[in-house]
Amino acid sequence: KFKVAVNASEKTDRAAIQVHDIGLQIVRNSAGELGFRVHVGGGLGRTPMVGPVIREFLPELDLLTYLEAILRVYNRYGRRDNKFKARIKILVKALTPAGFAEKVEAEWAHIKDSPTRLTRDEIERIQSYFTEPDYATLTDQTELLATQRFEDREFDKWLSYNVSEHKKPGYASVTLTLKKTGVPPGDVTDYQLEQIADLADAFSFGEVRTTHEQNVVLADVRQDRLYDLWQQLIPLGFATANLNTLTDIICCPGGDYCALANAKSIPVAEAIQRRFDDLDYLYDLGPIDLNISGCMNACGHHHVGNIGVLGVDKKGEEFYQISLGGSSQHDAEVGKILGPSFARDQMPEVLAKIIDVYVEKRTEEETFLDTY
Repeated sequence: KFKVAVNASEKTDRAAIQVHDIGLQIVRNSAGELGFRVHVGGGLGRTPMVGPVIREFLPELDLLTYLEAILRVYNRYGRRDNKFKARIKILVKALTPAGFAEKVEAEWAHIKDSPTRLTRDEIERIQSYFTEPDYATLTDQTELLATQRFEDREFDKWLSYNVSEHKKPGYASVTLTLKKTGVPPGDVTDYQLEQIADLADAFSFGEVRTTHEQNVVLADVRQDRLYDLWQQLIPLGFATANLNTLTDIICCPGGDYCALANAKSIPVAEAIQRRFDDLDYLYDLGPIDLNISGCMNACGHHHVGNIGVLGVDKKGEEFYQISLGGSSQHDAEVGKILGPSFARDQMPEVLAKIIDVYVEKRTEEETFLDTY
């Protein structure tokens, strides 16, 4: 198993790059040149680790040769005697990040200028496959949206939470939240998938994207058509204005579907969503990442949730362990386990107690992680 993640945003990490075997953050150096900050040795599962930086700036033309050097070092020194330790994160920890980086640099010196090195022509050839959509020349619809927000408070909520700014005037990026209470987080039916495809054709140049938070994005929606899109999303169940709130839960299939799971995840997610069903209260709480996994394989990324929930088996009974303080953003951190595990029927109130402590202790400007 070997996973690579790439992120281009300076403000947020949309790919959780620091918990992958190799994470690449696109950056520019002081001269304005494009390149990558390279993280190696991240991962979750039984031994969660945040991938350290082994190179602050790698010129873009050197990407493939440098990655090859990383793989060569891993191939040469990685553990082969124990399948549970046959991961690059184990090697980076054993050698230390500085030691691993030193070996990579030494290996790279031999292959840096090999035929594998990228050329400007090759990059431009690949870029030609990723052309921009045929954007219209528009202006931002500030007055129209202000009027629509004033006339419809529900649209105002949705616009505030599920719609993001776009680099092109007159356009916006829209997130379809797959987190309606009563539906497994991230689940869509075959009918809903067809409807999403139709919406992409009608509103976003036929393009749709999924996120690792188990939502769907229409990236190129005209601002003057946002109200129309929102109205069409409501009957489909995709207009819940809870993006980045406590009920925007990442949740694995758990024991309902997965043979590896120790406990069910989906019923816990639904119980928490029903306990926290007041959107205005969720907005007051601010952004909180709640991630749920049904076993230590961590498909729900529970280690890096601000609040993480892990299903465990105790003599045939399902219990849930809670961790706090995790993050998959630029300040990536593995959460700390909070005491003993809890029975399933206790989970909504346990979460409520955690939130009550947060509300009591925070200052006005603090997020959940700040207070923690």
